[in-house]
Parts: sequence; structure tokens; C-alpha cells
Amino acid sequence: MNLVIEMISYKPFYDTLLKKGLTEYHMIFKEGFSANTLHRMKHGEAISTKTLDALCFALDCEVSDIIEHIKE
Repeated sequence: MNLVIEMISYKPFYDTLLKKGLTEYHMIFKEGFSANTLHRMKHGEAISTKTLDALCFALDCEVSDIIEHIKE
């Protein structure tokens, strides 16, 4: 059995939403992000750099406010 350790975390994204008083609902219905994108993030799956750029623009934040790299 191989143990898979996720190296990219989206925890900063959810912290940023909380800090700004925003919800996933807001991101979908007001900012136009797909529910699938947020689902992928919630489950630690990959998103494109284009999506990452759009999230930074919509939240007026830095990449580090969306993702973090976790070292083993």
C-alpha cells in the first residue's frame, strides 16, 4: 500500500474567505467560479494557474493566501 501525501493545501483559501467574510456561495454566484472548482479545492485536487490567478484577482490577495506547499 502506497501512502499518498498531499503537498499542496488550499487551507489558506478558506482562511482568506473567512477573514474577508465571504462564502463559497459568494464565490460561485457573485464571482462566477464553478462549483466544480471549489469542489476540487475542497478535496485537494489540482486547479489551473489561470484559476489561481482569477481567485487572487477576485479576492485581491496573493497566491500564498490561496495555496501553500506542505513539506513532508
